Amino acid sequence: MKALFASALLLSSAWAWAQDDLGPQGPLVKMAPVPVVTVMQGKSITVPLLFRVSSGYHVNSNHPKSEFLIPTVLKVEPATDIVIGRTTYPDGQDMSFAFAPDEKLNVYTGDFKVDVLVRPLHAAQTGKYVVRGSLKYQACDNAACFPPKQLPVSFDVRIAKAPPAPRKNPAQSAHPR
Repeated sequence: MKALFASALLLSSAWAWAQDDLGPQGPLVKMAPVPVVTVMQGKSITVPLLFRVSSGYHVNSNHPKSEFLIPTVLKVEPATDIVIGRTTYPDGQDMSFAFAPDEKLNVYTGDFKVDVLVRPLHAAQTGKYVVRGSLKYQACDNAACFPPKQLPVSFDVRIAKAPPAPRKNPAQSAHPR
């Protein structure tokens, strides 16, 4: 009986996970959890953000081939004393679909990574900060596109104290006076 209960629980969990991939208006893009990133005051670090597009769907890349397509864009709001630098997107994959077999679209499917450069100011207080933003995307399947969505994004940055600057010795004379 315990084995049957465990199997039923496992099946219901798997079903819930599969259902979680689809929202009320189509597929969702999910973000993997990001471990806390530690960086010293005044130094930069690249934070990799991993996203997954539900199976059977695609989203336009950051550089779609047509100005009429909605690009996937990450917008990050800096936390106090943290500067957000360059955001680097992966190259998309050129694919054609049944709705436009002669046209190749530049898309992301499956897993893709977006890198965000983060730099705390030299005077930033040490401690943990939450950086928030959103990933705007438009998901499509082989037949239709769904309305654009925004996926909330957040990750933690721990700012560590920078080591003290090396002390310079004043010039010393080789000959005493």
